[in-house]
Amino acid sequence: MEILRFSAFWCGTILFGSIVLEEAAEASIMKLRRLCKFCDEKLTSCTGKGSCMVECEITAICPHEEDVCVSIWRRNDTIFTFDTVCHNPAQKLHGLVLEDYNNSKCEMKERKGMGSQFFICSCSEDECNERIFFNSNKDSQVVAVILVSLVPLLVMAVVVITSFYCYRVYRQRQAHSKRKKGPLDFSDARAIIIDEEGSDSSSTLANNLNHNTELLPIELDVQVGKGRFAEVYKAKLKQGSSVSEEQGFETVAIKIFSYEEYASWKNEKDIFSDADLRHENVLHFLTAEERKVQRQYWLITAYQPRGNLQEYLSHHIINWHELWLLGGSLAHGVAHLHSDHTTCGRYKVPIAHRDIKSSNILVKSDLTCCLCDFGLALRLDNTLSVDELANSGQVGTARYMAPEVLESRINLENIESFKQADVYSMALVLWEIISRCSAIGEVKEYEPPFGNLREHPCVESMKDSVLRDRGRPEIPNSWINHTGIQMVCASIEDCWDHDPEARLTAQCVAERFDDMEYLDKLSERSNSEEKIPEEIFVVDEK
Repeated sequence: MEILRFSAFWCGTILFGSIVLEEAAEASIMKLRRLCKFCDEKLTSCTGKGSCMVECEITAICPHEEDVCVSIWRRNDTIFTFDTVCHNPAQKLHGLVLEDYNNSKCEMKERKGMGSQFFICSCSEDECNERIFFNSNKDSQVVAVILVSLVPLLVMAVVVITSFYCYRVYRQRQAHSKRKKGPLDFSDARAIIIDEEGSDSSSTLANNLNHNTELLPIELDVQVGKGRFAEVYKAKLKQGSSVSEEQGFETVAIKIFSYEEYASWKNEKDIFSDADLRHENVLHFLTAEERKVQRQYWLITAYQPRGNLQEYLSHHIINWHELWLLGGSLAHGVAHLHSDHTTCGRYKVPIAHRDIKSSNILVKSDLTCCLCDFGLALRLDNTLSVDELANSGQVGTARYMAPEVLESRINLENIESFKQADVYSMALVLWEIISRCSAIGEVKEYEPPFGNLREHPCVESMKDSVLRDRGRPEIPNSWINHTGIQMVCASIEDCWDHDPEARLTAQCVAERFDDMEYLDKLSERSNSEEKIPEEIFVVDEK
């Protein structure tokens, strides 16, 4: 009996012990799992500076032992949100690999390309994602070390720049005194530069003063143009502070933006600042300035006294040779923008102008065109996402918009679509040029494309004409009596095709104009030879 009792006692003890051990093991397992703040995306007042509380009232036990705590902060315009979660660092979250999750603090790191301002942090202590830090002490220490290391270099740089500036001022004064004493010496580094476009443009002066953050000494003359975003002035660029009224000026164009139009100014400045944009059929850019006193932003470019193409066609009837010059140079300018290589073969980022029209094209002194007004231009970088391209919006001038732009159905998957829209607009400008050419016979008063519409037609009006009626400007039969104009008209019809994929490229149009050069020369030769038989006939009669 005693033996039975003793056995029962030990069995109970062992059973109780195993239960205690199991509970202890379970408690141990529960302890290993992380406690984290766990809330869906919530609005917050945290502006992304210093440290913040995530304002999440829910604490969750993470489902897996490997999970760590994560906090995500986003900004869309003026809206700030927090998102807190448990996550296994071996797996990606929002396409990202978690870093620094072994930290006890949640220190925010910014991640680019997420469609908005996006910060994420991870840590491995209980509820460590409740307070997050945007600026860690470690970063501050690193910055301090870097600054201390750079001080000697900065001092040296200041000395070098100051010395160079003093030297340049000395040379400017020396050159100015030479100009006062006698004729201009073009061997001098400060000599006035007349660029190949036949326009006065002191790029040397502009670049030097711009690098020294000095405003150019400019005197505005008269307003020569006004658009949606800016006004354009003819201006005089002084070569020195003591020059007289009669000498020492160069003529430039100043495009003036108000403070409210900063975005348009910056976009145009960034486009112009690309050295690969330089081309004889693109307006020559000197520099850009922020005029804080006047609360204005300036773009300083070469000045073209003949004005824009629309004004020129309004007041002049052109011959076939002039049509060939204007049309060919326009096509070459657009082809250069769209090309992914420079003329010397170096890679460049293609650019879509997105607002090609006759008033955004200048006529140079040699009767060739140069493109201007890049406020709506878009760099067609292959790294741009579809979302970033979509955000560019429906832009341009309604009269010159391609059908797919009017309909807001441009193919964002293919950057060539933006070039195809430019080609459509270019075709309308070529039609304008032909309409004022004497080779077509009777030349009417200048009218823009779709001249039957009001002066500034809206998008809806253009949809009716271009989309519903499939209308295009008329090409009369009399236009195709001239061989050269017949070839240009064929190109125009290929360029304004309703299907973007069926349109010619700007490079193809430029090559067609190059092929027409022999027609131009033949036309000149035949004009001079037509008189010879008549003169001989008169002599024979005598």
